[in-house]
Amino acid sequence: MSKAEIFRALHRRPSPGDPLVLPGPWDAASARVFAEAGFPALATPSAGVAASLGYADGATPADEMFAAVARIVRAVDVPVSADLEGGYGLAPKELVERVLETGAVGCNLEDSAGGVLKDPWEHADWLAEVRSAAAGRLFVNARIDTFVRGETAPERAIERAALYIAAGADCVYPIAAPVTVLPLLRAGIQGPVNMLARLDGSGPSPTELGELGATRVTFGPGLQRRAEQSLREIAAGLGH
Repeated sequence: MSKAEIFRALHRRPSPGDPLVLPGPWDAASARVFAEAGFPALATPSAGVAASLGYADGATPADEMFAAVARIVRAVDVPVSADLEGGYGLAPKELVERVLETGAVGCNLEDSAGGVLKDPWEHADWLAEVRSAAAGRLFVNARIDTFVRGETAPERAIERAALYIAAGADCVYPIAAPVTVLPLLRAGIQGPVNMLARLDGSGPSPTELGELGATRVTFGPGLQRRAEQSLREIAAGLGH
């Protein structure tokens, strides 16, 4: 079984309270830590990788992002999915080729650009082209940005999810969706749902998110930021 097949199989969860938990490594060292802790797969956060490379979120050049993903993939034996933001303006075939060159087996692709939501039908057509070019070699996680772009009605996210799943997306990711609407999203979405977990104790645990309907749980740049804060505390105690 290929790593892509293993990764896809991991999304077939045995019970609702057992979501696939995917830590987000930002470099090779953090990837090794998560793999050695026993996680069966990883999912890079674009913001965390950007921070590790010295860029603001959304400002990482495509070549540097692909190179960073490749280093993370080389560091571990488990499957890795990559957050590739909006696809960096690449045509579907080239985007798929670049992702596969890194060794990643999945990708996040978001449906907004420059702070504005994309036309959902056009984006669905683009996702269909990505899916066709990938020919089963990539797990496509379609990020839905309605909640972060002012469209807070769950129905808007459900409508987009239906289009993206029909286009071949393997999973949808209504980023920043309030936990209170997760059961409604779960009822309206015919496919795996990715939810964001917080590390500050202000939200449900991954297990609780699974019980509410999440198929998989990611952390965005939360782990990188927690590590950065820990390093600040260490640095403050070093003296200078």
